[in-house]
Amino acid sequence: MIEVAGDTLEGGGQIVRTSVALAALASVDVRITKIRDKRPNPGLQPQHVTAVKALAKMSNAQTEGLTQGSRELVFRPRGRTGGNFRFDAGTAGSIPLILQALMPSLAFAPDLVELELIGGTDVKWSPSIDYVRLAILPTLQLMGYQANLLVNRRGHYPRGGGRVIFKIVPPKMLHAIQITKRDQQKSIEGVSHCVKLPSHVAQRQAEAARKRLLKDDYEVKVAIETHSPDQDQNASPGSGITLVTRFMNGSVLGADSVGERGKPAEKVGEDCAGKLLEELKSNGSFDRHLGDILIPFMAVAEGRSEISVSQMTTHTLTNIHVAEQILNVKFQTTGVVGEFGTIVVEGIGLKT
Repeated sequence: MIEVAGDTLEGGGQIVRTSVALAALASVDVRITKIRDKRPNPGLQPQHVTAVKALAKMSNAQTEGLTQGSRELVFRPRGRTGGNFRFDAGTAGSIPLILQALMPSLAFAPDLVELELIGGTDVKWSPSIDYVRLAILPTLQLMGYQANLLVNRRGHYPRGGGRVIFKIVPPKMLHAIQITKRDQQKSIEGVSHCVKLPSHVAQRQAEAARKRLLKDDYEVKVAIETHSPDQDQNASPGSGITLVTRFMNGSVLGADSVGERGKPAEKVGEDCAGKLLEELKSNGSFDRHLGDILIPFMAVAEGRSEISVSQMTTHTLTNIHVAEQILNVKFQTTGVVGEFGTIVVEGIGLKT
């Protein structure tokens, strides 16, 4: 039984997601203690419970302490399985964060997997579903991870109700990724959306982002996605925008911003553009969020992976710490939190 302290470094829900994801991959038992002790509302929250329940079902795992508010969790995986699954996060629990817990083990399932996930697609303190689709999946594709994500319905706070279909044909093994520099910029693209709001909300978000980027001589193409007020009657109103910069060698920088009550659409668009510009000013081959998301995949890939990130974050260092503890790998990093950094690891070459 591997003991993981849930109050280490970042001390949030990411330790839970990464620990159970890697435990399922390595087929080892883990006990996570002091879960989210540093948070105002410590213990497991609904989205964490949903993510662990989903992974437990797909890895035939036994669990202890899997209830909302629990500060200790035991996870005992007993093998991986393919097939069709449906999981409901309840209200606006983040679908992208649930996917983060599931996606590493899906690469090593014995058969095709299709997931239907119900919850929040675009909520605070989480990557947007478009960030998953436009930034995360294309990057993982470089490692041999072939998946398709379809957004059938958006879900916002507080009701959620978003519906996403995720399909993957497991590659059985992942390739190392080696991208430490950016080369010629390929494009900047994005999606601006709104649900149960006037269509001009999404248009204003996109236009504000476009104007902000043009000031720094960047051009962007933003797709507009709107839903009329008579659609999705049970949905909560909401909006958001996601922007992604691509480079010819596979480097990806992304940013997103979600609408809030009382926050002008122009501010939502400007905030997203500002985040992307901050990423562009760095020398990182990947943005700060991709830096921590890629850690589990790099750890189990075959060969030496090496990337650079716009900023080292506590989330990244937390994922590295958990991966080293569970998979017995050793990462090498440069840079301090808040600054450009590099990440290197010799993956364990996991195969189904």
